[in-house]
Amino acid sequence: MNHLRQFLLDNGANEVGYADISDVTPKKGLDYGIVFYMTYPREIIRTIRDAPSMEYLKYYDYLNEQLDDLGLLCEEYLIEHGFKAYAQTRKRLGMDFGEDNSFELPHKTIATRAGLGWIGKSALFVTGKYGSALRLISVLTDAPLDCGTPILESSCGKCMTCKQTCPAEAIRGLNWSVELNRNDFYDDRKCEEYVHRICLEKFSMDKLICGKCIYECPHTQKYLLK
Repeated sequence: MNHLRQFLLDNGANEVGYADISDVTPKKGLDYGIVFYMTYPREIIRTIRDAPSMEYLKYYDYLNEQLDDLGLLCEEYLIEHGFKAYAQTRKRLGMDFGEDNSFELPHKTIATRAGLGWIGKSALFVTGKYGSALRLISVLTDAPLDCGTPILESSCGKCMTCKQTCPAEAIRGLNWSVELNRNDFYDDRKCEEYVHRICLEKFSMDKLICGKCIYECPHTQKYLLK
């Protein structure tokens, strides 16, 4: 469905991937995943060198809204073409992601299966082109798609930049692979405790953002220098 890919790119996506999710789909019969992302502007990422900024917070919320809207637009497009579809929007999934701070089929799982990138030691989705300066959304469907080649291992290698610079000390330093659970290499509770505290200090708001590992990732730095 090259026309779908172009439709999403024309409406704001920076990259689009398709994945076979038949063995993990949370919706029976919806065996394909469409995943796409939008990137942060370089000037926004530069503001989070030392701590989360108000500019970053506002753009974080803006990207979430844009992605939800485009996810629903993708869902509508597929339904109009005779397929079933379900956009995994934030509103539908809810903000409480459960005991492990994750929902049943994360966007980044679909993204790695689509071959768009890998999971970093920070548990963030990483691409060679943009680092982690992006946000994802996914749509589940029964439309037959030409799926990408899954990425099953990290490309972080021996790099420990995110571990060494994480103010929450939440990153264990292990390379991701599909055999590992997220908490094997990343402590989400330590991260949550830190970002909750820093957002109260910075914004007097109950938010959960930081961005330090996004900024420090060498792949993000390459993006900032382009």
